[in-house]
Amino acid sequence: MNLRDVVTNLPLAWCAAFAWALIAFATSFRVKRHAIIDVFWGSGFLVVYLESLWRNADSLSSTQLWLLIAVALWSLRLTFYLAWRQRGSEEDSRYVAILKNTKGRSEALKALKVIYFLQATLLWLVSLPLQFVAASTDTSFPALAVVGTVLAFFGTAFEAIGDDQLRRFLADPASRGTTMNRGLWRYTRHPNYFGETVLWTGFYLVAAAVPWGWVTIGSTALMIYLVTSLSGKPMLERKLSKTREGYAEYVATTSAFFPRPPRKAQR
Repeated sequence: MNLRDVVTNLPLAWCAAFAWALIAFATSFRVKRHAIIDVFWGSGFLVVYLESLWRNADSLSSTQLWLLIAVALWSLRLTFYLAWRQRGSEEDSRYVAILKNTKGRSEALKALKVIYFLQATLLWLVSLPLQFVAASTDTSFPALAVVGTVLAFFGTAFEAIGDDQLRRFLADPASRGTTMNRGLWRYTRHPNYFGETVLWTGFYLVAAAVPWGWVTIGSTALMIYLVTSLSGKPMLERKLSKTREGYAEYVATTSAFFPRPPRKAQR
């Protein structure tokens, strides 16, 4: 691998991420909510990886091909799932709070700066493992890349199963206002975020299998931090504690993250 190929592609990868965010920004005027950026988030990684492959790879190696399949499966499934979840919904309270606490007269400009520009930059940073794999000239499929690919598929499956179980739960009128505690949700309060963490760990291992790919550990750590400690798990739990019946008991008996059998409720 020529590190110069990775470095020279960095501005192009950021431009690809920001262009995708701009498409989301334009779409927000149509759907009247900035939460649409969540729909574009997953597929943005596929866009950046494809741009990096186009810029660096004359032909796909086994590692690059399998990573492409893994990224496409995860990102497109997540995109379509979130698009379905957002149908006819109002603006997400997170984005309402973000814009409320941002100075400026124009809501559109505030949103462009603190939502779309920020998410494009995060997408670019988190996608660094993918960019390194795209620039690799190694045609082999190392054992570490195999392990990483398997973890990526497992994480995608775990997340998809959890999301489908939640979808069916929310579609049942009898479940309205109650807490989801069935299926994978019986063993972890966040099967989607756990699956996401496993997925990105897998992506990192694939990157670590190519020269210099190990340096992208910070990107994976950033993604895991986002879903477990910043914008994912904590914000969602604060919201659910106010809107879901029985959520306090659920928190007391169910693992916060790593799947395990539920604890017995204390009387």
